[in-house]
Amino acid sequence: MTTKKTLGIVGARGHTGAELIRLVDAHPGLELAFVSSRELAGQRVADHNDAYRGELRYENVSHEQVAAKGADVVVLALPNGKSAEIVAAIDAAAPQTLVVDLSADHRFDPAWYYGLPEITRGRYTGQKRISNPGCYATAMQLAIWPMLEYLAGPPQCFGVSGYSGAGTTPSDKNNIELLRDNLMPYSLADHLHEREVSAQLGVPVEFMPHVAPHFRGITLTANLWLREPVTVDWVRARYEQRYAGEPLVDVVEPAPWVSRIAGRHGVEIGGFTVAPGGKRLVVVATLDNLLKGAATQAMQNINIALGFDELASIPVEE
Repeated sequence: MTTKKTLGIVGARGHTGAELIRLVDAHPGLELAFVSSRELAGQRVADHNDAYRGELRYENVSHEQVAAKGADVVVLALPNGKSAEIVAAIDAAAPQTLVVDLSADHRFDPAWYYGLPEITRGRYTGQKRISNPGCYATAMQLAIWPMLEYLAGPPQCFGVSGYSGAGTTPSDKNNIELLRDNLMPYSLADHLHEREVSAQLGVPVEFMPHVAPHFRGITLTANLWLREPVTVDWVRARYEQRYAGEPLVDVVEPAPWVSRIAGRHGVEIGGFTVAPGGKRLVVVATLDNLLKGAATQAMQNINIALGFDELASIPVEE
């Protein structure tokens, strides 16, 4: 019987940490080493996550203790700006640890591999530091990427997310009473994911995010101006060709619905519409912000880095 690789989660109280625990529990080659949460320290993980049946309890683990735990993989599921000291401690004491950062802290750092497998898989050369893309940023890049070489100007992206994307710390953006019967715009220029996508794709991208009363799921509508006229059939064929062999990307005919992506691990891209004249294309992408927008993508990256099947523990719908 082969020994399983061990994985620790720092910041396991949040929605994404809970989803990651589910994926690790279902993984044939991974097991949880520790789960860190100040707020839940001492409580049984199984009491908070119905997928986990082990005896682990949440711990309040210091930066130095994270490195000393000796886990093969450490996933940082922390708010932006909180990872630097933990990474420094791991760099000093256990540099061979595979570190996957779900925050934005290292998405602009060329020393870290940026893990959006459908686009960047070929750039992975054994790096031990992996930056997991943002949820909106994943949807935007997958929607724009097949048309990148044909763009005549900045893509304009209108996004709507469920309130789980605002995390568990109370704010207007996850206040159910304020969101009821409402659509809340925020960070309408220079959003972090706007900068992230612009940097990754090498073109300026304009992004206008909103939060809605549903819990999970993102819908992203991308408006693309093109240098040459196209037809809907040509566009659809191009997306199908580009994502052929990608089990987590479904190219569909109608515009996908966010209500149909909740709880699913992939992305749907469709609704291809070409305006009269053929030079304006509109594309719609949906994904679950907690799964392909976070935990599922982290698991893809972990599987690639450890040599497992990329989709190990990730349910794929036929």
